[in-house]
Amino acid sequence: MEYVRWKILTKDNIATRSVDLHLFFMRIMKEHMFFIEVAFTPQNFNMQETATKLKEQASNFLSKVVSIANNNVSSKAVESGEYVTKYTLAAENATLYYTNVPIDTNITQKEYQLTPAVSNILNFNESDIIFLNNEAYQIVSDIISFKTTLLNEIIRCSIFTMNYPLLIEHILREAKYYLKKIVELQNNNQVITQQSLVEEEIFWNKIMAEHSKFIRGLLDPTEEELLDTSNTFAHNFDGLINDLNTANNNLYQIQNLTQQSYMEAKKIRNFKEQATTGLLNCKIKSIIFPLLADHTLREANHYLKLLGTYKNNKTNYNI
Repeated sequence: MEYVRWKILTKDNIATRSVDLHLFFMRIMKEHMFFIEVAFTPQNFNMQETATKLKEQASNFLSKVVSIANNNVSSKAVESGEYVTKYTLAAENATLYYTNVPIDTNITQKEYQLTPAVSNILNFNESDIIFLNNEAYQIVSDIISFKTTLLNEIIRCSIFTMNYPLLIEHILREAKYYLKKIVELQNNNQVITQQSLVEEEIFWNKIMAEHSKFIRGLLDPTEEELLDTSNTFAHNFDGLINDLNTANNNLYQIQNLTQQSYMEAKKIRNFKEQATTGLLNCKIKSIIFPLLADHTLREANHYLKLLGTYKNNKTNYNI
């Protein structure tokens, strides 16, 4: 394994911050690889096989993190529903039924039992945390490399997949974001500038906008009301991105836009929850896996947690 040299960690909550990061994002990574895996045609068996191996690596790492997570996760993260929702296990079982592709549901069952940290006491040696984060760094780097190759092959029409090219670009962007967060964590970077926060908000608004567009594209054409709602969300988040890009460091305007982002994120979060339950109860006609709906719901929960933390403070925020 290739290792990266990091600065020495000194904060006593570094274990909780590391576990929080990996519990959310490594589950996202393993599900990305699942969605890629099931979308290939038989022609691309080798690519499918690689996706399966990367999914298993991410799953094994997530299982490891879950095994040490009790008393090492933040209460805000647990309460937010960014790790698992009350629908996650049902969504996994339904998607497993539809695809017959293995999903380790034991990880989800254990995550339902997680207990938050009761103090900021470091429960691991610094070397243990460095090793854990280095392992995550290597896995995510390999996933980025695979997604980059896949996207290039799709654009050249060398590979056909049932996933939109934008979806591959979308999940590649998320993997790069995760890698960046690992580096920031290992460098103990806690002070974020106002510009960084604006960029963070733009990033997540773009994720929410694209979720809306993917949902729109995967709904049955007869689901006209849901199609209209998806279009509205896409339009609103695109508008917020444009406004944030042109705010020119106007603090009052940025704070107002952050409040708008928060309200819009709450609305799309509720929409995604309704979509997840609708799919699980066979009330929505689409080609959306229930796990994909729950996946996007968890990302909305994560974004709401971030916005709730810094919507009134654009100068000091620990991401």
